[in-house]
Amino acid sequence: MEKKPIDLGLTALDELFMTDEGRKESKLPRIHDIPLDQIDDMPNHPYKVRMDEDMETLVESVKTHGIITPVILRQKEDGRYECASGHRRRKAAELAGFTTIKAEIREMTRDEAIIIMAHSNRQRSKILPSEKAFSYKMELEALKRQAGRPPKGNFVPLEQNYSRDELAEKAGESSAQIHRYIRLTYLASALLDMVDEGRIAFRPAVELSYLTEQEQADLLETISYEDATPSLSQAIKMKEFSREGRLNADVILSIMCEQKPNQKEKISFHTEKLKPYLPKNISPKQTEEYILKALEYYQRHRERMKDRGDR
Repeated sequence: MEKKPIDLGLTALDELFMTDEGRKESKLPRIHDIPLDQIDDMPNHPYKVRMDEDMETLVESVKTHGIITPVILRQKEDGRYECASGHRRRKAAELAGFTTIKAEIREMTRDEAIIIMAHSNRQRSKILPSEKAFSYKMELEALKRQAGRPPKGNFVPLEQNYSRDELAEKAGESSAQIHRYIRLTYLASALLDMVDEGRIAFRPAVELSYLTEQEQADLLETISYEDATPSLSQAIKMKEFSREGRLNADVILSIMCEQKPNQKEKISFHTEKLKPYLPKNISPKQTEEYILKALEYYQRHRERMKDRGDR
């Protein structure tokens, strides 16, 4: 299978090799060589730098050609720099053994840097749901701060008016879909990991985000014991029970044990009911094996009793 080349965002050649004087005349930004150890990550950066095949290819490209597209930095109050765009290139330069990186330094606020960060990373081919969720949240909050508060007579929550519509237009998503992604940021980290891994689908995850912290903890425990994740209908039902203040560990277990479409019937027990009959510190997997072994012995006992009765 032929590998697709990585899009490095190449600058036009005449622009790339232009001198500082030529850049000034053409009103292009001056490119600086900035030491890597003077550049900090943006706080709460939502995008992960993965050591995958794409990164290996990027590192090899940097070793051969250097940094073709400069990173974009903002200078902080303490004189150090913050990376607004190009944190993968920065990491690749570090892995390639470089000590400096070509950078464009812009005068901008943290909010302006956040918007650049979010926009530049949307061009990636692989984006995790959690990355998109926190990126949208950070960008929306930055847009809201830039726009300021709505007039006193406007009682529509700011997240639901023009700022979110502006973000939706920039991202090529509907306003409702932006809202759904941002809801994922309310999930417990362990549940959000399951969304990234594909174990929990996107729409059920959105519904589960409305559960309280304790309800999500109870759900995680049930997922572990049952080795199953909620369907959309089950997630909606949990959300409804939560809204009514009636969701607890037993209700979650009951909902999770409901038969799904095309699912074979299975029997489940609440662990509290089994504890008196199980050895201490037994794992869920060992619990299953222990119960099956106990049932096997019990079945043999019944057969022996039946044989005696027949005699």
